[in-house]
Amino acid sequence: MTQALVDLIPDLPKVLLHDHLDGGLRPQTVLELADEVGHELPPAARADADALGTWFVESADSGSLVRYLETFDHTIAVMQTPDALARVAREAVLDLAADGVVYAEQRWAPEQHVQRGLSLAETVEAVQSGIDEGIREAAAAGRIIRVGQLVTAMRHTDRWQEIAELAVAYRDRGVVGFDIAGPEDGYPPSRHAEIWRYLAEQDFPVTIHAGEAAGPASIAEAVHLGQADRIGHGVRIVEDITFHDSFDDGGERRAELGSLAHWVRDHQITLEVCPVSNLQTAATSATSIADHPITRLKELDFAVALSTDNRLMSRTSMTHEMTRLVTEAGWTIDDLADVTMTAAWSAFVHHDERRELVDAVILPGYQKLEGALR
Repeated sequence: MTQALVDLIPDLPKVLLHDHLDGGLRPQTVLELADEVGHELPPAARADADALGTWFVESADSGSLVRYLETFDHTIAVMQTPDALARVAREAVLDLAADGVVYAEQRWAPEQHVQRGLSLAETVEAVQSGIDEGIREAAAAGRIIRVGQLVTAMRHTDRWQEIAELAVAYRDRGVVGFDIAGPEDGYPPSRHAEIWRYLAEQDFPVTIHAGEAAGPASIAEAVHLGQADRIGHGVRIVEDITFHDSFDDGGERRAELGSLAHWVRDHQITLEVCPVSNLQTAATSATSIADHPITRLKELDFAVALSTDNRLMSRTSMTHEMTRLVTEAGWTIDDLADVTMTAAWSAFVHHDERRELVDAVILPGYQKLEGALR
């Protein structure tokens, strides 16, 4: 039955909420764009696309979030022109559609792509042109996908207000939400508390990276001060949960939630969990997918959405993430449907659009393939 489910995973409809545009480039594209702009790649990565892809994964596997983030120096360096941004966005859409993703949000930081003279607005427009082209090409190939931009401000550069205003300005032209990313520890949401008031006044959706490199205090600021609708990663919420050796009536280890964990669960604040990436960056104490907190959090009824984070650095995809959860953590098709539905209902689109996504795409897709398991 496990193998039968694994065989079906590529065709399951998927929803991806946490995927970095600059972390999902095709290795061959990095090589070609680097050659065009004269960017020097590491010696060990120059041979061919396979060597480059391996270099990214091995660098990201260091167990350090700081080292992991350094790999972005190379992807960002080759994404500094309108054509390059559009190409990367287009290819991302096509790759996601080929993976069975029917709805995705691509997050990226426009401020990191102005080194060659582009304005912030021009970067957003270039990415959107690539997304639009990718959607058209995917549709022509028989794959329907919807993709929105999540505009991100870097925590340590203090351009939060400018980037928030940029996101709001393009809310009807492809941008669906706002995020902050980068060094989490030492750069909390309270660094610019006024941003969250501005976004709330604009009725604009917010997701915040928290609970990855920093602990529960980071999550608390994100949900209380930042009023985040979702949390990027958030796996360290388990540090506010005490697991006992005794078992409940269902045979599960008894869990005692702290006040923050209760708040996050009570309000069903979605956790955008990225298992493979979390193992690379040591975001949790887990050393395998089998003991990654995502399974226990889902069992405790937290709102969990499965995500990829950075497909290039983790050499992953939604199919890969799902497959490992099935083969290593014992997930069933019901578990996969659960996280997919949670992601769909947490998407930064209006309620009627979420309803259509669930009723017209996800439920029929799962029902059709679920029947194949019987």
